[in-house]
Amino acid sequence: MASMPAEKPETRPYHHGDLRSALLEAAERTLRDRGTSASLSLRELARDLGVSHAAPGRHFKDKQALLNALALVGYDRMAEVLEAADDPGLALQDRLTTLARAYLGFAIDNAELLELMYARKHEPDAAEQMAAAIDRTVGALERAVAAAQQRGEIVDGDPEHLTLVVGSALHGLASFAVTGKFTTEAAMGAVPGLVHHLLYGLKPR
Repeated sequence: MASMPAEKPETRPYHHGDLRSALLEAAERTLRDRGTSASLSLRELARDLGVSHAAPGRHFKDKQALLNALALVGYDRMAEVLEAADDPGLALQDRLTTLARAYLGFAIDNAELLELMYARKHEPDAAEQMAAAIDRTVGALERAVAAAQQRGEIVDGDPEHLTLVVGSALHGLASFAVTGKFTTEAAMGAVPGLVHHLLYGLKPR
């Protein structure tokens, strides 16, 4: 009687060459599902990915290093969204409206990740990378503000301060949408009016 062919050994879905990306993807899924980075555990992620509990240490020395890397992924993703949306050739109001809608869309789709990106606690070793990432994102808005100042379209002053005003308004609108006070459609619809009031104020003219 012919012997049955031996079964192939079960292969694991992730090998070590993919582990860094796999850990980041799994960490983001956990963040979305549970809504807080406090629930993340390198040991638990390793178990879910079918690797030894020590394997993540080859890429991230601890949980905070993983969170830093995930925050940088978020900044890269946001930068791509803003860079794709930005058009310096547009009139200022249209340009800011386009950037605002792009930011709002990202914030709504990535609420938990955005909270991690804005967290105060980041590893000192990541400070330089984080600053560069912030420059690619917030910096895009600040450069739009500075260019408008040079053209005399908005008031003089510290571009960083004016960007903070604009960014605070946009992030506030995003927070209302994420917490359900506005629907996504209502929040997107409110952007043109928000940008108009930022540029022209609330006083009657």
